[in-house]
Amino acid sequence: MIPFKHRINPDIICLLFVFFKKETGLMVKTRNRYGVALAGVVLHLMIGGVYAWSVFTKPIAQQTGWKETAVSFAFSLAIFFLGMSAAFMGRLVEKFGPTVTGTISSICYGSGIALTGLAVQSHQLWLLYLAYGVIGGLGLGSGYVTPVSTIIRWFPDKRGLATGLAIMGFGFAALLTGPVAQHLMAVVGLANTFYVLGIFYFVVMVIAAQFIKKPRSHELPQAIAANAQRVSLTGQELTANQALKTRTFAFLWLMFFINITTGIGLVSAASPMAQNMTTMTAAAAAVMVGIIGLFNGFGRLAWATLSDYIGRPLTYSLIFVLDIVMLFILLFFKTPLIFALALCLLMSCYGAGFSVIPAYLGDVFGTKQLGAIHGYILTAWAAAGMVGPVLLSYTHQVLHNYYVTLVVFVIIDALAMLVSVMIQKDFVAHRAVKGVD
Repeated sequence: MIPFKHRINPDIICLLFVFFKKETGLMVKTRNRYGVALAGVVLHLMIGGVYAWSVFTKPIAQQTGWKETAVSFAFSLAIFFLGMSAAFMGRLVEKFGPTVTGTISSICYGSGIALTGLAVQSHQLWLLYLAYGVIGGLGLGSGYVTPVSTIIRWFPDKRGLATGLAIMGFGFAALLTGPVAQHLMAVVGLANTFYVLGIFYFVVMVIAAQFIKKPRSHELPQAIAANAQRVSLTGQELTANQALKTRTFAFLWLMFFINITTGIGLVSAASPMAQNMTTMTAAAAAVMVGIIGLFNGFGRLAWATLSDYIGRPLTYSLIFVLDIVMLFILLFFKTPLIFALALCLLMSCYGAGFSVIPAYLGDVFGTKQLGAIHGYILTAWAAAGMVGPVLLSYTHQVLHNYYVTLVVFVIIDALAMLVSVMIQKDFVAHRAVKGVD
């Protein structure tokens, strides 16, 4: 045992440790908010591959003998579990942090995709639904909410731009996943494609999740942090439970639901609708579907960025105005080019709904529990994912045209526009009461 007089002073050890960390670069450094945003984009690029499911539908049906409608249902199931699980996962983001939920997402989504390969290989339809629909859907829900509220905290001065960038990744993912999946299926086979993608998704997502962290108090410049204090309809930072009880949340949920119902209904039948209502050929319709995908992705960024300048309430009102005008064009103009342009603008509005709503929620309810609030609003996606495509396909099956459905879309979009204007008036009235110019 070392004699007491020869023991090293603990204070000296602490000083030496601090000096060592400083000299070796191990001291805690200020993280770059653009690096956090990039990690969020990467995460969304991975889970956004769900939009490329149509690439697999026919090959799976041919190899297994399942009906294409049965295979397509796996996608609907995944979107349903995305929306429903997001409400729960949003709370976990606030409680345990985005790195934890991002890691959960990588495990669920990666394993769900890999197990999909096993389902195809073993010809087990129930396993397909469990793997891709349930497990993969849980990974989608946890991954979707992971970066959004966090990035908004990093960019209080550019909430729309930040969320637009992240969610744009989700919209563009199909453009990357589609060609890659086609190549893999040709080289390694259908089942092995899912094994490869599952492992790849897991590795990339789990790495990206480690970089998605909430900002510490010293990591935002004072001028930027000051912009986080914005006037809202409530005038305070609300918890998720408090936000749920407000009329504004109900209105926002309804608006979001209508926006997605219209958009996802149209995107599910874009090609046959164009061929049925115009003289567009099948080949031209296929090209049009790819182009409207670009508008879906770019619309997320463009509209979200615009909302930073004109405000979220006005932006949402303009989205529904444009929706109504373009739906009327679909009803009365049969020229393929005009029809395609109208669909492209409608898809930009569809994408805009996803990117503008998180920043809108932050403006209205604050960022205290934004992840949880955003998760709750995404239940509208789960509901709309079932209503939109079913409504359009059912009315077409019964009436053999798309006109009635388009008229219904016009009516509900008009309702959403009125609701948006009501919220906008409330917002203006609140600013006037608070004496804000």
